[in-house]
Amino acid sequence: MLVLGRHGSTVLRRGRVTVHTATPFGADEAHWRHRHRIISALGITQILAWGSSYYLLAVLAEPISQSTGWPYGWVIGGLSLGLLVSGLVSIRVGRLIDDYGGRLILAGSSVCLALGLTVLAAAPGLSAYILAWLVLGFGMGAGLYDAAFSTL
Repeated sequence: MLVLGRHGSTVLRRGRVTVHTATPFGADEAHWRHRHRIISALGITQILAWGSSYYLLAVLAEPISQSTGWPYGWVIGGLSLGLLVSGLVSIRVGRLIDDYGGRLILAGSSVCLALGLTVLAAAPGLSAYILAWLVLGFGMGAGLYDAAFSTL
């Protein structure tokens, strides 16, 4: 006999044995509130990480090219190099998440993104700009969707 329990959990009753299956969001409200805060914080950090890395040049590529005199192709190419680095580090990042958990890796990605953005903002030349995108690539590989979803 199947009975819908509190918070939508399923209770299976067979003779004298009652088995409670877990609810999709945990067994109690406190647990759900805690998970809700974690997921909300992760969502906000994802918005900030994507906006300050992958989508950054959608807004700033032309102004960067005009104010520095660097070729537009090189300005856009920085993102391409960052994505290449992101792909190259992703397998190692996955192993680190498996071994140590995702919280430390996501925190490290925030540091890489902050460092890369700092170098990007202060880049005196094209080589420093490209270096900044390589650092941002490490941050993107360790902190965008793949790492975040693996952490959940």
